[in-house]
Amino acid sequence: MRHPSVRFFPVVCLAVVLSGLVSSPAAAPLAAVGHPLPPWQRGMLDIHQINTGTGNAALFILPDGTTWLLDAGAVNRSGSREPRYDAPQRPDTSVRAGQSIVRYIRRVHPEGEGGALDYAMLTHFHDDHMGTLLPESPTAKSGAYQLTGITEVGDELRIRLLLDRDWPEYSYPAPSGGAMMLNYRAFLQWQREHRGLQVARFEAGRNDQIGLRRAPRDFPSFEVRNIAANGRVWTGAGTTARTRFPEGIMPNENNCSLAFRLTYGAFTYFNGGDMAGQLAPTSAAWTDLESAVAWVTGPVDVHALNHHGTPDGANAFFLSVLQPRVHILSTYASSQPGPEVMRRMLSERIYPGPRDIFMTNTHWPGRREHMVKLYGEKETAWLLERFGEIASTQGHVVVRVEPGGARYSVLVVDDSKVDGGVRSVHGPYESRGAARAAR
Repeated sequence: MRHPSVRFFPVVCLAVVLSGLVSSPAAAPLAAVGHPLPPWQRGMLDIHQINTGTGNAALFILPDGTTWLLDAGAVNRSGSREPRYDAPQRPDTSVRAGQSIVRYIRRVHPEGEGGALDYAMLTHFHDDHMGTLLPESPTAKSGAYQLTGITEVGDELRIRLLLDRDWPEYSYPAPSGGAMMLNYRAFLQWQREHRGLQVARFEAGRNDQIGLRRAPRDFPSFEVRNIAANGRVWTGAGTTARTRFPEGIMPNENNCSLAFRLTYGAFTYFNGGDMAGQLAPTSAAWTDLESAVAWVTGPVDVHALNHHGTPDGANAFFLSVLQPRVHILSTYASSQPGPEVMRRMLSERIYPGPRDIFMTNTHWPGRREHMVKLYGEKETAWLLERFGEIASTQGHVVVRVEPGGARYSVLVVDDSKVDGGVRSVHGPYESRGAARAAR
C-alpha cells in the first residue's frame, strides 16, 4: 500500500530529462518511468529481485562492483507437467528460466555482458531456488551435467565462489542423492576442475564469507552477517552459533535454509530463504526458525519475505522485531501470499508505522479459482482487494541504496520483455539507521 510519507514519482522533472545531466556520484541516478533502468554506479548497493515467474533469483551489486547471485530458481514446465496455477513464465517461454536470469545479469552487470559472478549462493535445495531437472533438460556442451537453474547460469557465466548449506558431504539432515542433487554435484565437480570454481559451506555466525572483493577499505560499513544455516543460528556473540534441531530429528528442507543480514551504513536487509515461523499450535518449538533468528537480526529496512508468502512464513513475533519498511515477495504460485500472511504484514498492531509491499507476480488465469479452493471465497475476495492497495504487483523489484546507505528507493522494472523499462519509482526512503542518528 502507498503512504503519504513516501513520495511516488511517475516522471522525472522534465528539465532534468531534457538537460541530460548526469547525477552526482554522491546520489543514486534518477529513474524515469518508461525509460531504461539507470546503471549502477560505484558506491551504490543494488538488490535486483529478478522475476522469471518460476521461483526465486536475486542479483546483488555491492558498493565496489562485487556481484552476487542468490538462488536461480527454475520450476521448468513441459507437457502435462505444467502447473495450472503457477504464474506465466517471464518474459515468455521462448527461453528457459536460467537463460532469462543470465540475460538479466548481463544487462545490468557493472562489467557488461562479459562480467563474471563473484559469488553465487543457494539458500536451500529446492527446484524453485536451484532448478527443476527434467528428462528433456538440455545437456551442457561438456556433457558433464544438464542445464537448469543454477547449472545453466553457471554454464554461461563464470562463478568464482559458490556457497551452499552442506558442501562437501551433502549428508545433512539426510543424504542428498536425488537426480537434481546428483546433477548439481556433477556441475560443481566439472566447474571446479575446468573453470576454477571454488565451493564452500555457508557457516552461521560468520561475517567474512561474502564481502567486497574490489575495494573493501573504501566501504567499511558494509557487512554480510550469516544468521542461520542447517538449523544453526547465530547467537549474536562473535561468530558463535547454536544448533536448533534436536539430535535424531528430521527437519524439512525449508528450515535448513540459509539466512543473512546485509548492512551498508544505515541500511539493513534480511533474507531467510524458505524458513518457517507460523506453525500449528501442536508443532514442536524448534520448528519455528523465524523466531530464533529474529532477535539476533533486529530491525531492518527491507525484508525478502520468507517462503514466498506461503502461510507458514512471517509470524507475528518475527515481524514485530524486524519491522520492515519494505517487504519484497518473490511469488509464483497461487498460494502466495496467503491471506493470513498479508494480514500480518499489514497489521500496525504487530508493528507501527507505514510499510510498502512489492510482489513479483499476482493475477493470472486459474489463480482465483485455485485460491478459492485453498482459502475459501470470502478470504480470496479479501486478499484480492488487498492486492489493489499494495505498491506493486508485477515486475522485477530493484532496491537501490544510495552511496553511504542513508537512503534507498525501490524501482519496479517491466518483466514482459528483456529490455523492459522502469514501471514505477518509490521513495526515497530514509534508512532506519539514518533516522535514529537524526533523533
